[in-house]
Amino acid sequence: MTATVEIASSPPMGWNSWDCYGASVTEEEVLGNAAYMSEHMKSYGWEYVVVDIQWYEPDANSSIYRPFVPLAMDDYARLIPAINRFPSAEQGRGFGPLADQIHGMGLKFGIHIMRGIPRQAVHANTPILGTSRTARDIASTTSICSWNTDMYGIDATKEGAQAYYNSIFELYASWGVDFVKVDDISFPYSEGEIELIRNAIDHCGRNMVLSLSCGPAPLEKAEHLKTHANMWRMTADFWDRWEDLFDEFYKCALWQEHVGPGHWPDADMLPLGHIALRSYEHAVGDRWTRFTKDEQVTMMTLWCIFRSPLMVGGELRDNDEWTLSLLTNPEVLRLITHSFGGKQLFRSGSHIAWTAKDQDGSMYLAVFNTGVTADYIEIPFSKLQLEGVIHVRDVWERAELGQAEHSISLRTLPHGARLVKLT
Repeated sequence: MTATVEIASSPPMGWNSWDCYGASVTEEEVLGNAAYMSEHMKSYGWEYVVVDIQWYEPDANSSIYRPFVPLAMDDYARLIPAINRFPSAEQGRGFGPLADQIHGMGLKFGIHIMRGIPRQAVHANTPILGTSRTARDIASTTSICSWNTDMYGIDATKEGAQAYYNSIFELYASWGVDFVKVDDISFPYSEGEIELIRNAIDHCGRNMVLSLSCGPAPLEKAEHLKTHANMWRMTADFWDRWEDLFDEFYKCALWQEHVGPGHWPDADMLPLGHIALRSYEHAVGDRWTRFTKDEQVTMMTLWCIFRSPLMVGGELRDNDEWTLSLLTNPEVLRLITHSFGGKQLFRSGSHIAWTAKDQDGSMYLAVFNTGVTADYIEIPFSKLQLEGVIHVRDVWERAELGQAEHSISLRTLPHGARLVKLT
């Protein structure tokens, strides 16, 4: 029961519907964003299209959950797509036709689920495929999510618990699912259910990335996470607020030693572009990201040098030239696929520096200014264990900056970042 290195050998990159559509995304919206990704982003490494929470709730209309409402479900307690929102799922076809269309664009398909078993299945005591046990036999009715009423937790020690998870992942495999985000499982940490899910994926007959949410996942569970999941949230929900971004520097430093092929601490989604179309996060609805351009560069730089998974959350079809340029700079994205050893070099006052190495033998240096005025951040090459004449390239600008000896000084805007490659 281990998350294999071959799956997610580098951090997954894709789009997730939550930041723009909350719980209410439709098939047309998913396909529209997939088509945009295929045309404009796929060649840069973007490949996953993920349908977030409550695709089984027929009348979901925002990011606000409607409590205790009927959910679309089959005879074996397995949630299925609401056909009024996903018409291709009619006649029991589930997400198969949608996945086929996304695969036809050269992309991969993902879904969000909640841990556990639907409450309505427990109340109806429905059968479970592959066992004589029923929904009521395996449910832990005191294990409930604090923010969503759809599910009861599952008692991992009960006979039939593994059979239930096997049954849902076999269903997802038949649909062609490539990525599963499991929510309400890493905070608080549900170790038993994580192990059931890992085992179910390993035996479902299809490779799937396993992403655990929400966060923060407990640092003391790092080794368990690395052997059971491909990515896990190390933060609470991240939105377009400077205080959230500022906190990510601390979280990334805590988790930096646990980054590696097949297992990626997740700094959460990128709230870029047009977001919150049907969402009401922090009492602010439909909007473009509140991050300044400098803050957006800071976010992308930190995510990439840390090697977080990249899941953009905006409505891609509304991207302006700036937003698309942030997501398609090949030299910046090379950090995701070709760098290693990313770590915080120092943090002093409002200045933070990170380094990473490239497989070609060069070094990346990122400097961040969390203060309110522009400043020069100087790094002695001795601190980087470099000597001699160093060739400097601005990665964001894709421009040569010449050569330097002894040190480098980079003017960095407030809440901004610089990223250079040193050879």
